[in-house]
Amino acid sequence: MKFNRLINRNRITYTLLFLFILNISSYAQQRIEGLSYLDGKPVSVVIKDGKIVEIKKISELPKESKKLYIAPGLIDNQVNGFIGISFLSETGGILTLEGVKKATRALWERGVTTYLPTLITNSHEELLNIFLKLADFKNDKSLLGSIPGFHLEGPYISPEDGYRGAHSKKFVRPPDWNEFMELYKASGNSIMTVTLAPEVEGAMEFIRKCSEKGIVVALGHHNATAEIIDKAVENGAKICTHLGNGCANAINRHINPLWPQLSNDKLSISIICDGFHLNPEEIRVFYKVKGSDNTIVTSDVTEFAGMPPGLYKILDGEEIELTADGELRYPAQKVLYGSASAINKGVQHIMKVTGCSLADAIKMSSTNPAKLYGLNDRGSIDTGKRADLILFKLSDSELVIKKTYVNGKLVYDASK
Repeated sequence: MKFNRLINRNRITYTLLFLFILNISSYAQQRIEGLSYLDGKPVSVVIKDGKIVEIKKISELPKESKKLYIAPGLIDNQVNGFIGISFLSETGGILTLEGVKKATRALWERGVTTYLPTLITNSHEELLNIFLKLADFKNDKSLLGSIPGFHLEGPYISPEDGYRGAHSKKFVRPPDWNEFMELYKASGNSIMTVTLAPEVEGAMEFIRKCSEKGIVVALGHHNATAEIIDKAVENGAKICTHLGNGCANAINRHINPLWPQLSNDKLSISIICDGFHLNPEEIRVFYKVKGSDNTIVTSDVTEFAGMPPGLYKILDGEEIELTADGELRYPAQKVLYGSASAINKGVQHIMKVTGCSLADAIKMSSTNPAKLYGLNDRGSIDTGKRADLILFKLSDSELVIKKTYVNGKLVYDASK
């Protein structure tokens, strides 16, 4: 009799323990629901330990999720700075961990869950100092892995006015592998992509060496011929940086760098869709030629995003102007000085001017960059991927972000 009671007691204990464990396991899971960006139908995404563990179609959404789309977080491969924080200069020690956190949180609010801080043409010493700091900052746990690496745009670009854009001419120089390796080491081996001009001396060998190390080579700020562009691709160049920009205002209608980049099927393109950098017809043509598989929407956003309109000083001491409608001008060169709009505006703009689907727009602003840079743990909603997710509404001008999750953590809630 006593033995039976003991058995029953143990059964009750194990049952309660099992239910407790089941409850804890259930508690650790989160369920996020919205309209799938792929087909607009209600979907439920279950996440656990920062990963997507289940995706299933549901009949309808709860009231609080109605009309909210769910998509993978946006991935921006060209962020020079944001909301007053610049990645372009270390002068005066202005780049701090708190500044990087501030910029990252602001980008989360715009739906950007992964981004590459971008350093442009500068002195070797300055670039070295910035990379040393950023390499230390990128692994801070509070950033949740939002910075996988960096983009070096220059200094190995064309010195010609127009093609050079807003880059400082005094720091433009030919590629130097030993110099670059110092920068690469300072970055913690985290320079993921380099933008250069393929026509400058030593470019082909440099492209080949980068490709061998798995560094994505992008062509930009250049005036290369078709022959040189094709040769650069043969040596490993994969993408064109902000095609249609970093280009002289007046070009030969037949012989210019645009046609050979568009015609080479092995080259992908990134384009800035902020409504200022490219006209609608340019975006439409680029999209028709390259398609959604070989196009990346980028922002080229700067520290002046989120700042009030007015005149601002840049590294050379010259003035740029941020207009009331969000255009960032560099009057001295009669060119634009990067963008003042985050990528969530670009996603909506490319849909508006090309008529592409939301699925294709998200592919170009999340899935494609993830694939290009080997970020296999993000860029789509699939089981096993990081739970980098956004909930948003569509407006006439941008994706209106309501919630952002990074690695399963709710990092932005517009209702709070």
